Amino acid sequence: MPIPTEPIGSIPRPRYLLDALADFQAGRIDQRSLDASYDRAIAETVERFVEAGSPVIVDGEQSKPSFVGYPLQGLTALDPDGVVIPFADGHTRQLPRLSGGPFRYGVRAATYLNKAKTLTDRPVKQAVIAPSALSLLYPADGIDGYSRDAFIADLADEAEADIRACLDAGADSVQLDFTEGRLAIKLDPSKGVLRDFVALNNVVLDRFSDAERAKLGVHTCPGGDQDSVHSLDVDYAELLPELFRLHAGTFYVQLASEPDRARVLQLIAEHSTPRQRIFVGVTDPIDPRVETAEEVRDRVLEAARYIPPDRLGTCDDCGFSPFGDDTSTSRDTAFAKVAARVEGTRQASEQLGLS
Repeated sequence: MPIPTEPIGSIPRPRYLLDALADFQAGRIDQRSLDASYDRAIAETVERFVEAGSPVIVDGEQSKPSFVGYPLQGLTALDPDGVVIPFADGHTRQLPRLSGGPFRYGVRAATYLNKAKTLTDRPVKQAVIAPSALSLLYPADGIDGYSRDAFIADLADEAEADIRACLDAGADSVQLDFTEGRLAIKLDPSKGVLRDFVALNNVVLDRFSDAERAKLGVHTCPGGDQDSVHSLDVDYAELLPELFRLHAGTFYVQLASEPDRARVLQLIAEHSTPRQRIFVGVTDPIDPRVETAEEVRDRVLEAARYIPPDRLGTCDDCGFSPFGDDTSTSRDTAFAKVAARVEGTRQASEQLGLS
């Protein structure tokens, strides 16, 4: 069986969709017109994944405001002054702050999955936000009449329902985006926050059967956005032992942009378990240069020296545009990297005698 390869999630939005979003926000077009642009962008994205040879499809998050923000659409108990996430180039992203309860998702990820599944016969993967990321919405000084414990209980229920709806709708797999894992160490070097994140995510993961958890994965990266990152300077050795305590069957690990891939691969070999499949990043969405298929092949072969090929998969390091307004990478570049990943993985599989 060849080594599997999957996208992580987002693809840059086409210019016509960005223009439609601006026109909608300015009141120049209505929701129906915006939805038509969404539908066109999703259909074109799925088609381009097929053209690139991707064996697994995602919708490119064309109609998500961001990888983290989809559950918050339509919610009113939010204030804008939440946690600020600084990036290495100086720009920031800010989460909203929850101002009241009970907490409920405004949109579930299965909404996106169901749309994509009508456009292809290939397996469709769905990304969801990890509950640990949404736990950052709760303010440090609390909310009158709505305790943190009550919020966490509601959040766990909502996250479970989000994942379960995707499985019930026929997702080939469900990927929990956990980009806050490495960031947590930056926020709290004692790793207390990271351990709390892992514990919360495990509360949700443990509600699924072994067979279901085999279809659940966790993605970690240093938070790519606008050709910058928020936590690449955090040593993977601090994260990986805790990461592999998550009760998921699959892990998608950013690797292509690491300065010492062999060291990270050794850490993965030491801390992962035989039941965990590891998808390693072989293309870097932040690097404008498109990797060749041969470079990808060599990165896969390098990984296979540390991870048994029957536990190995490949992916992109991160999504190409996790926030909807990120235009730092073109769609053509993104799909060229996807095609290189697919072909390079095929070549490595052939060389390893797995095709």
